[in-house]
Amino acid sequence: QVQLVESGGGLVQAGGSLRLSCAASRRTISSYAMGWFRQAPGKERECVAAVSRSTSKTYYTNSVKGRFTISRDNAKNTVYLQMNSLKPEDTAVYYCAAANYMEATRPDEYGYWGQGTQVTVSS
Repeated sequence: QVQLVESGGGLVQAGGSLRLSCAASRRTISSYAMGWFRQAPGKERECVAAVSRSTSKTYYTNSVKGRFTISRDNAKNTVYLQMNSLKPEDTAVYYCAAANYMEATRPDEYGYWGQGTQVTVSS
């Protein structure tokens, strides 16, 4: 089974940027669709961005389109989420996940999860 470890979270002012990394081990990420999810207190976990197993297709939730970019480096076995123009409403715990599908955007499609990294955007 693949193991995922996120890093790169932290505290940033509104308008700033962060890059989250998700390092995988035990299995290569080329076998999985990969996604970034977030969950704020009292809210459901939502898919922020996803990239298909073939890397040819990406998905972004409407609220982050034009600001966030998901990418995968299969050689480094790592997935990234570049977050620009951050807003206070982006504050949440961000999770990296892997799915045994060509592409996936629903939480229940993802079978492997990291422990999460906190992102806090101050106004």
